[in-house]
Amino acid sequence: MSTRAPHILVVGSLNMDLVVQMPAIPRPGETLLGGRFATFPGGKGANQAVAAARLGARVTMVGRVGGDAFGEQMLKIMSCEGIDTRFIGVDAGTATGVALITVDAQGQNSIAVASGANLTLTAEEVRSAWEQITRVDWLAMPLETPLDSVETAAQIAKERGVKVILNPAPAQDLDVHLLRNIDVLIPNESETERLTGQTIHSDEQARSAGVALLSLGVGSVVLTLGERGALIVEGDQSDPAYYSIPAFPVRVVDTTAAGDAFVGALATGLGERLSLSAAVRFASAAAAISVTRAGAQPSLPYRSEVDRFIRQGKL
Repeated sequence: MSTRAPHILVVGSLNMDLVVQMPAIPRPGETLLGGRFATFPGGKGANQAVAAARLGARVTMVGRVGGDAFGEQMLKIMSCEGIDTRFIGVDAGTATGVALITVDAQGQNSIAVASGANLTLTAEEVRSAWEQITRVDWLAMPLETPLDSVETAAQIAKERGVKVILNPAPAQDLDVHLLRNIDVLIPNESETERLTGQTIHSDEQARSAGVALLSLGVGSVVLTLGERGALIVEGDQSDPAYYSIPAFPVRVVDTTAAGDAFVGALATGLGERLSLSAAVRFASAAAAISVTRAGAQPSLPYRSEVDRFIRQGKL
């Protein structure tokens, strides 16, 4: 493992999460009385940035917030986490992104997002940020900003020899030219089904879908399978290698930030020059800790917690 803190660039979203604990997630047309309400900083990009920063990475973020109280809070929170916020722009005429989240008694969630200022991030802003950043080890991105900003960031990274992680969430169709610039793709089952058109109900189907993603030009695939762990698919599509990484068993409280904890931790581990399988195990530990806590960013663990968890196999 490298002793130098890796520099992770995150291009992505910043939201304020409005969370209600519910006995169950309401069906269409149904009104349920819920429990505790809380406001948490969130957004996939911001979550991934905070996850990496808490695990010891040097993090720079590119994104947009609105000219409102939520935007001010988000900038302050990100700065307090030690994240370089110089390239988080403020759109005075647009609201900061907001996510409305209901969490049921089993910790599963339903999320509705009003993207707000996240949708105003332009390819030109991404290009300008890259011009002012001298060294990056890994670029990590979700899909909550316009695709041209994601595609531009990935293309510049490829030109500079910077490795790229893409978390294709929320699920959408992606151009093969973008996928060819991705070194590590981290989809869940539904995102994989969207990208490949293949259903995933078994380990064999998961392996087949992973190979289909390799055929689109992706360097390696880390397919996250929830409580079943993660499947790595890498190598030549004609003779791929598969590695299953089991999940750590924990009591689930809230899964909202599990995927983002995983991505931020994986970027950090790879930035420290762990092997992909070792980085996935590290990321699985971070995600396991996150689901035992409520809220998005409040659930993200610090490095000492993850290291202790891996040593002991428990919280």
